[in-house]
Amino acid sequence: MRVALISYHTFFQPGGVKRHVLGLQKEFKRRGVYCKIIAPRRSFKEDYGKDVILLGTSFPLPLLGSWSDFDVNFNPLAIQRVFNKEKFDVLHFHNFGFPSSLQIVQQSKALNILTFHSNPTGSKFLMRFPIILKTFEGIVNWKIDGVIGVAPLCLKFFRKYIGPKIVIPNGIDLQDFNPGIPKVKKFLDGKINILYVGRIEKRKGLIYLLKAHRILQKKFNNLRIIVVGEGDLKKKCQEFVKKYNLREVYFVGTKSGRELTSFYNTCDIFVSPSIFGESFGLVLLEAMACEKPVVAFANQGYKQLLAGKKGARFLVKPKDSKGLAGKIQIFIESEELRKEMGEWGLKEAQNYSWGKVAGEILDFYKSCRKEKQKKEKPSFSFEESFDKWIEKAEKLFNL
Repeated sequence: MRVALISYHTFFQPGGVKRHVLGLQKEFKRRGVYCKIIAPRRSFKEDYGKDVILLGTSFPLPLLGSWSDFDVNFNPLAIQRVFNKEKFDVLHFHNFGFPSSLQIVQQSKALNILTFHSNPTGSKFLMRFPIILKTFEGIVNWKIDGVIGVAPLCLKFFRKYIGPKIVIPNGIDLQDFNPGIPKVKKFLDGKINILYVGRIEKRKGLIYLLKAHRILQKKFNNLRIIVVGEGDLKKKCQEFVKKYNLREVYFVGTKSGRELTSFYNTCDIFVSPSIFGESFGLVLLEAMACEKPVVAFANQGYKQLLAGKKGARFLVKPKDSKGLAGKIQIFIESEELRKEMGEWGLKEAQNYSWGKVAGEILDFYKSCRKEKQKKEKPSFSFEESFDKWIEKAEKLFNL
């Protein structure tokens, strides 16, 4: 089997979809599945090695307090050249953008699978322009052979989809995210480290964590905030830190791979104050895999990930900085509870190993292939119909 994992999002900057695609490719390769990644180019300096094919161009698009991509293939012939060379059996799209994804799927003769990482029905912008969703709905029914949602809310939009669909969650590499990777020595001085990981943008809500820290530092003098990430609101957040004289706040930039895991392992409490737009909660899972207690805002994605589970009690109404400070304080005051919730999170994270998730995806490919073959089978065969007619005639005339 030859698989292309097609990312609608650029690899030029970090993101959950990027980590998902890289993790899935790594597991596929471990299993002996031929797998390449196709992603749009943002810069001519990009080079991710032989396993990543840069196809099309991505332009940054500000959207709903975050940054998205506008992708286009200026040379559609390049798509066919890649297909002729690679001969993929499966094109697995991760989110779907216009016009690039449409340009690719138009030329596809492979099995077309879509993993949806988003919740379009929660977008005010898309609700104002339903023609976009209607067009997308038509394309999916026309060319997509199976749909995966990383959470149940991702499949709400696909109620009218007539093909196979399934929920398969994000996976996590338990070799890359685990408590055994060394910590960042610089921050091992006895202070309680509170970690934020994510882009510094409106949707991710870092400002609410800083407001919570302002409340907490009046009660405790042994706290430190570590911010991992970059974004267009970084300067504004730094100005807030300076204005209110917040102590021990460190902006350390973007981290990836085992370096990122080192920061997870260094923290005592992980906080994700994302106010909306989350479909799953990969950063929560990464922190849990590193045996860390988690506090977060109760956006749709985080609520679904922790629904009915022990960690749900540490979710807070979005934008409630006072409530966030209260939940963090519970962990500050109880090392025993931090240990208990860390152990629970580590156990829970085992359910999302890439070994398990990739196996479910490969099984879904097979079932979608069978469904597609049924549809492609001719509904009328002259030879079969003629043979049946002869058989009936013989019985009728006792021949």
